[in-house]
Amino acid sequence: MSKETKIRQGYPADRGYYFPAEFAPHTATWLSWPHKQASWPGKIHTIYPYYSQFVKALAASEKVCINVNDEAMKDFAKSHLLNAGVDMGQVSFFFHPTNDAWCRDHGPAFLINPAAEEKKVVVDWNYNAWGGKYPPYDLDDIIPTRIAEHYGLPVYYPGIIMEGGSVDFNGEGTLITSTACLLNPNRNPHLTRPEIESYLCNYYGVKQVLWVEEGIVGDDTDGHIDDTVRFVNGDTVLAVVEDDSNDENYDLLQHNLKQLKGMRLLNGKQLNIVELPMPGLVEYDGQRLPASYANFYIANKSVIVPTFRSANDERALEIIQQCFPGREVIGIDSTEIIWGLGSFHCLSQQEPAV
Repeated sequence: MSKETKIRQGYPADRGYYFPAEFAPHTATWLSWPHKQASWPGKIHTIYPYYSQFVKALAASEKVCINVNDEAMKDFAKSHLLNAGVDMGQVSFFFHPTNDAWCRDHGPAFLINPAAEEKKVVVDWNYNAWGGKYPPYDLDDIIPTRIAEHYGLPVYYPGIIMEGGSVDFNGEGTLITSTACLLNPNRNPHLTRPEIESYLCNYYGVKQVLWVEEGIVGDDTDGHIDDTVRFVNGDTVLAVVEDDSNDENYDLLQHNLKQLKGMRLLNGKQLNIVELPMPGLVEYDGQRLPASYANFYIANKSVIVPTFRSANDERALEIIQQCFPGREVIGIDSTEIIWGLGSFHCLSQQEPAV
């Protein structure tokens, strides 16, 4: 740890801080370089060309900050990024050792208040690798504080388990999540749903929590929202649906869709719901993988979408493009990456501009 941690008491919401929508301007995107063989058993080497394409697309419109364990990992990463033609002037490396690559879940939650003297703060939630599934996770758990110390940012510690992929924001006071994940007894069994909502409001600076129930089959996070429902503006969500009524995701996603149709925003308006197809069955070694086009990442000038060599790839890209008229939609093959049970959104965490 490089500097003394600037611990803040109380709630960031009480001081006017909030977590901006992903489609708001970014200063940077944070990543943790993939290195855990067990996350991509037998084929981690296959992901680096696609991961490097992801970094290249990010670097075209914002800074990219990459956590690495040591000089050897930095050199390894640089060789892959250079080979992919990444603008290395946009990339910075940080010696913040990690256990795994899923920066959406172990990275910092950056909150902003443009009117405050300290315009940006970090919330460091506890992290237990999706209910203790993949120890060790001690290095990942302290990543937010390490990044905050590097920049001298104040840190809030809610003291409960929370993952960035389990929540999505419209930037206007509303957060959406799933009961499948946040009410799972492997996260915070001592907390009731109203108590969890209170934490979300106090530490993310939101005023409303919307809940769907289901995640998709094969998702080891117990139903992260970033595979099912994503805000694309203040009142519109992309919601994944399965076209094949015989697919095991069909009923789950229809149930979510029905719930979404009954929701109202803070201003009383219904959600605008844009349906997004699923890629269908994607499996490897007999295991169904949590492949979803909703696991896209919204960068400053682009939306980077996982594709899966599926007949639905082009239709999904077209639908997403219609939702982001001011950004270029970039499809990158995620067939190898999804063997790690996550894709581009799971791998990244935005740092908002303020």
